[in-house]
Amino acid sequence: MEYRIEGDLAQLARLTMNKGDVCWASKGTLMSFTPGIDWVIKMPGGIEGAARRLLSGEGLGLTYLTCNQPEQKVLLAANDAGKMIAWNLDQGPVLTTRGSFVATFGQNVNIDVVVARRAGAALFGGAGLFLQKVSGDGIVLIHGSGDFVEQDLQSGESILVSTGNLAALADEVDYDIQSVAGCRRMIFGGEGIFMTKLTGPGRVLLQSMKRKSQSSQSQRHGS
Repeated sequence: MEYRIEGDLAQLARLTMNKGDVCWASKGTLMSFTPGIDWVIKMPGGIEGAARRLLSGEGLGLTYLTCNQPEQKVLLAANDAGKMIAWNLDQGPVLTTRGSFVATFGQNVNIDVVVARRAGAALFGGAGLFLQKVSGDGIVLIHGSGDFVEQDLQSGESILVSTGNLAALADEVDYDIQSVAGCRRMIFGGEGIFMTKLTGPGRVLLQSMKRKSQSSQSQRHGS
């Protein structure tokens, strides 16, 4: 399996698949493919996984592509202006926020939906109660609205992130919330009552534009 990220304003991924290769893609991202590609809608984790996925805002299922001929081509697009970046799972599992997951491929990839570790972050952190977790051995393609800002947090190092600007984070990063001090900042600051607090160690991907509303994402994924 080979891939290449192309474009400027709204990047896409060009995959070259060989016989036996498989790929999981977010619903609505399949732009075009050659005749040797078959696809169906599958639910990783069965009915329980589908229910958690629906609550995460990612839709009930994912598009499962299989290749039955050599040198077949697939184009995947996020349908939003922004960038794509590859996350190698050799670096460890990744948690993606709503609308950030594009696709994953490899020989041993596990896709799950997990509950945010801290109740406050789950309810008020902006990423939601459920986050999509991808682990195993392979590549994950992640979409960010606008441009990406990547940070590698050291152990104990923290940053505060505005709600909606978090795209993805390493599984080892601690995800919590912190209230915005001062009534005027809460009312007139435009950032809401809480900020997302991320504490290392681990890699964090921020997006320069806030993600669209959940209803818009639901339409994109066909849920």
